[in-house]
Amino acid sequence: MNKKIKNKSINKTFLFMSFLLVTLFVISSCATDDTQTVATFTELVWQDEFDTEGAVNSDNWNSEIGTGINGWGNNELEYYTDRLDNAAVQNGVLVISAIKEEFNGSSYTSARITTKGKFEQTYGRFEARIKLPSGQGMWPAFWMLGANIDQVGWPQCGEIDIMENAGSAPTKVSGAVHGPGYSGGEPIFKSYTLENDRFDTGFHIFGIEWGPEYINYYVDDVLYNQITPDDANGEWVFDNGPFFIIINLAVGGLFDGPPNDETVFPQTMLVDYVRVYNSNN
Repeated sequence: MNKKIKNKSINKTFLFMSFLLVTLFVISSCATDDTQTVATFTELVWQDEFDTEGAVNSDNWNSEIGTGINGWGNNELEYYTDRLDNAAVQNGVLVISAIKEEFNGSSYTSARITTKGKFEQTYGRFEARIKLPSGQGMWPAFWMLGANIDQVGWPQCGEIDIMENAGSAPTKVSGAVHGPGYSGGEPIFKSYTLENDRFDTGFHIFGIEWGPEYINYYVDDVLYNQITPDDANGEWVFDNGPFFIIINLAVGGLFDGPPNDETVFPQTMLVDYVRVYNSNN
């Protein structure tokens, strides 16, 4: 056989096989996690850039005080205060500090702030740029609750955990939802792990894009999960009205257990900004 003709035949076979492999890869890649609804929310409707030194802006935030009921329902060990020692804007960032100290019967203090009654919204993109603390027993969170919680209670109101971290696992965060039938220790949940990096060594953007019948979860520019009513082992309560924002740094509790001898205090959660967008479509 002519050598050129033989080479052409080989090239055609190679191209066909390459096309077949690419086609199979595309088909196999179209799993649920890879065909998510990706909305584009670009209309900024609310923000706190933390650019005024001192206490958090009371037009935007409430400071929750105390230990709640049963450690805020999670066996947490801290006493939340509104002191500048525990929450203050410094050099353009919100600094939430967990301190080991005896205070009103607790061995630790920290801070928990919410937008309840001040800013509440249904759907949109909710994001914050945060540097996390680390160490066994640290539990930083950026999350949301249904604004109807006082009327219907939890978990009927719905809970959207945009970001939670166990301080003993500084490379991993998770996102979850809680509702009737999938709450407490059995939420709809997925974690995200950084490769060759840690969440306590730099800032990262944690966000969701939330629309009718879906919630998409992001770390930086990575869409790592989508939750829909098909995932819920119970009633989907995330199309029932607005939610408010919560940011807190818990000590101890069910998520990561208590601090140990290697946990260094104080620990800080640094928040560069919180921003909320609407769809402008």
